[in-house]
Amino acid sequence: MPHSTTTQTPPRDASLSHGLKQRHLSMIALGGVIGAGLFVGSGAGIAAAGPSIVLAYALSGLLVMLVMRMLGEMSAAYPSSGSFSAHAERAIGPWAGFTAGWSFWVLLCTAVGLEGIGAAKIVTGWLPGTPEWAWVALFMLVFCGANLAAVKNFGEFEFWFAALKVGAITLFLVLGVLAIAGVLPSTDSPGTSNLTDFLPNGGEGLVIGLLASVFAYGGLETVTIAAAESEDPVRGVAMAVRTAMWRIALFYVGSMAVIVTLVPWDSKEVVEKGPYVAALDHLGIPGAGQLMNVVVLVALLSAMNANIYGSSRIAYSLVERGQGPKVLGRVSGGVPRIAVLVSCVFGFVCVVLSYWRPDDVFPWLLNMIGAVILVVWILIAASQLRLRGRLEREAPERLALRMWAFPVLTWVALAGMAAILVLMAREPDTRVQLYSTGGMTLFLAAVGYAWQRTRPRS
Repeated sequence: MPHSTTTQTPPRDASLSHGLKQRHLSMIALGGVIGAGLFVGSGAGIAAAGPSIVLAYALSGLLVMLVMRMLGEMSAAYPSSGSFSAHAERAIGPWAGFTAGWSFWVLLCTAVGLEGIGAAKIVTGWLPGTPEWAWVALFMLVFCGANLAAVKNFGEFEFWFAALKVGAITLFLVLGVLAIAGVLPSTDSPGTSNLTDFLPNGGEGLVIGLLASVFAYGGLETVTIAAAESEDPVRGVAMAVRTAMWRIALFYVGSMAVIVTLVPWDSKEVVEKGPYVAALDHLGIPGAGQLMNVVVLVALLSAMNANIYGSSRIAYSLVERGQGPKVLGRVSGGVPRIAVLVSCVFGFVCVVLSYWRPDDVFPWLLNMIGAVILVVWILIAASQLRLRGRLEREAPERLALRMWAFPVLTWVALAGMAAILVLMAREPDTRVQLYSTGGMTLFLAAVGYAWQRTRPRS
């Protein structure tokens, strides 16, 4: 299949259905920002950074807003199920699209397995004696079946999952603010007493918190993938990107501020129970732990569903552009069913490896995907730098959404990503991830470049 690098016509996903309604896309955009990483991984960040975790989430949130604005500009101009992978190919070349697409596919499929394991641990805590792998298999079957049937099933699952997550975190924020203000009769207002030691572990603690917060934002890209199968892709992308700022500020930065104000940052409960459970316990809410476990379970299942969907569409788009096995591009009923099945199988293989080879193969796989999201963000910024000029010259009418202060803020974002890479190289725990991801990226780039040299281009 010839590669197209012209900016005149958007990628064609004519075989896919357009079964996602605007309400689906709106709720995916709203709830997609509330990931399992926020509930599960934020405790370690608070323990390292203390109250400065609020600053860490605010800084990484600003970077994510810039990335989403760049991605939104390109996705509104060229809606495609390949999203950033298709944009990278259009802007830089097939090798870049190949690298971005397949590295992200590995990330999503591995994440499906990890989220399944996390969800199974919660359920087996309620039902001891039942095997974890059986629960993972059940979750896989449910979401694989839903994604095989029709895209609207994915949309309906995400609509209700997102509604539950948004409702839960909104209630948490309201209760937290009331407690801080001293309105709730059952709790004493801590005032600002827990915030006085803002940098308890100095700059090193802030760095650890910053790195933890960056990777908690993964998953925001799903809405630009899903937009290609919606009734009005341009409107859907524009709405999601324009509301990203307040969603990140409210759900991430806001909830971190509430937690570190209510609960001392060095409380053992923050790590052992999780920051949200610790905050709810402080409010004296009975059954807070189990209530939060339900919310975390919903977040994990939502992420599983979204990642099965996203990985199958990325694979489909790569095949459509001649960069993968043709079998993955077969569509029936408006769904790339082989791609859905292969993505689910890969995810379950990761689960098997976590039990079979927990000390070597599985950690190696986790390290390999550790910094993929940064690779993707860098390619998004580089693509936007090149595509914006072409669009302004050749198709300015496609710029329904524009990057702020172009090109200054694009370069600022790239500088921020470079700084994060340097910080990762300084920390022993993240250095291995950086090098492992770098090795996979170089391998994929080499394969993609070799593929590009052997394929005709138009």
